[in-house]
Amino acid sequence: MDAPITVLAGGVGAARFLRGLVQVVDPVRVTAICNVGDDFEWNGLAVSPDIDTVLYTLAGLEGEFGWGVRGDTHTVLGEMEALGEAPWFRIGDRDLATHLWRTARLRAGEPLSAVTAGLAQARGIASTVLPVTDEAHPTRVLTDAGELAFQEYFVARRASDTVTGFRFPGAPAARPAPGVLKAIEGAAAVLLAPSNPFVSIGALLEVPGVRRALKTTQAPRVAVSPIVGNAAIKGPAADMLRALRHEVSALGVARLYAGLVDCFVLDTVDAALAPAVEALGMRTHVTDTMMTTDARKAELAREVLHAAGVAAGEARSA
Repeated sequence: MDAPITVLAGGVGAARFLRGLVQVVDPVRVTAICNVGDDFEWNGLAVSPDIDTVLYTLAGLEGEFGWGVRGDTHTVLGEMEALGEAPWFRIGDRDLATHLWRTARLRAGEPLSAVTAGLAQARGIASTVLPVTDEAHPTRVLTDAGELAFQEYFVARRASDTVTGFRFPGAPAARPAPGVLKAIEGAAAVLLAPSNPFVSIGALLEVPGVRRALKTTQAPRVAVSPIVGNAAIKGPAADMLRALRHEVSALGVARLYAGLVDCFVLDTVDAALAPAVEALGMRTHVTDTMMTTDARKAELAREVLHAAGVAAGEARSA
């Protein structure tokens, strides 16, 4: 098999990019390395939001807003609310099956990587989807209201607190999941999806060995900016950049990736930033990065592969 095209992935933005990628290359060649910093326990169930967003999107099941299952019902959640539970995290009935399945197998001793592979197979996904680690690796958000678990900050409190930093308490004991380092070191290209540079890509790089693998791989490394025109496409990345005194722009993100990528993909509205980004020691590629349709997702994937020097061809299946 040809060397993999490896994608470092967060949630919705990464999932949409991956959906485009499997339209233009054989899905079997695609490996997604997923953030697990968002993982948490919900009423006794193991929930992996970023992994599930990638799985549902690759399976063509993603919900209207990019997460959850399209057309899902919320009967269980409604009954829990009737019993006095605050429905701060909305899990649908079909989505619930994923968490029940995952939790049972984790409790039986299977590692998260094996469970994720089983979920991908059950959903008919030909690509490889890997958690960055099988160990607990939570993201803790430091804010003006104190230290918060990521889902408390992002969902329960709607990212309303000012961020002062991040902590990854599980990182020292974490090991890359089987296949993660090989997928980076032996890749035809390593692509950093348009994901939050702190709590998605940054969390991946906190797992020992992952940052070094990215820095030393011989594969071309291309990052897609999650910031377009001084705003985040989705999520709190812009607010985090501002609070942590980084420039809220594609250039601000490029500075975080200096030394880690060979090429940085800018949206056309940010074309004027190209010289400043190139001064950081990386090439730039300017294109329309807005993934508003499946056709636009595929076109962005083609452009990113072109920037990486990898030929795209129509996938055998998507």
